[in-house]
Amino acid sequence: MVIDYSVGNVESVCNAFRHIGCETELSRDPAKIAKATGLVLPGVAAFGYAMEALGDAAEPVKEAVLGGKPILGICVGHQLMFDESTEYGPHQGLGLVHGTVVAVPPVQTVPHMGWNRVELPEDMDLFAGLGPARHFYFAHSYHAQVSDPQARTALVDYGSPLTASVQKGNIYGVQFHPEKSSNQGLQVLKNFHAICRR
Repeated sequence: MVIDYSVGNVESVCNAFRHIGCETELSRDPAKIAKATGLVLPGVAAFGYAMEALGDAAEPVKEAVLGGKPILGICVGHQLMFDESTEYGPHQGLGLVHGTVVAVPPVQTVPHMGWNRVELPEDMDLFAGLGPARHFYFAHSYHAQVSDPQARTALVDYGSPLTASVQKGNIYGVQFHPEKSSNQGLQVLKNFHAICRR
């Protein structure tokens, strides 16, 4: 189920899942969140605005995830899973993964837009079958500094290493847009679908 909170083009994420044969529903109903086999939290917006838009859906999402339900955060949805962000002042996140969302260092052009190579660790389930590295599509000005000892990360080099993906138990996040990343992006969504079905 894709969480509907009117931040970014959630319909493109739904369409990508439907393209790979995955039935999906767009909703923020707590009862449906509790019954879903997996959750997807997309988002294209500033962190504080996105948390405010998530509103009363935040607690049902947290409860479901802490209960073991798989979640995939995409772009700002990925960032919301961390403790806090410094974007336009301090904002609290969902606190599912320890770390802080900070500005991309101005070593290169900000925002970080376009295709970039991500190094893919073998032990991250989202990247099964994709080999040691692939290119994915990015569009962001902030990134997560991960401090959680239980989290695994995949990195992208943008003049300095940035977190491209995180995995902590049933919690998965990608800073890039898999729905805009051609066949390798669709494979990431297929892998998440398989995780939800296990």
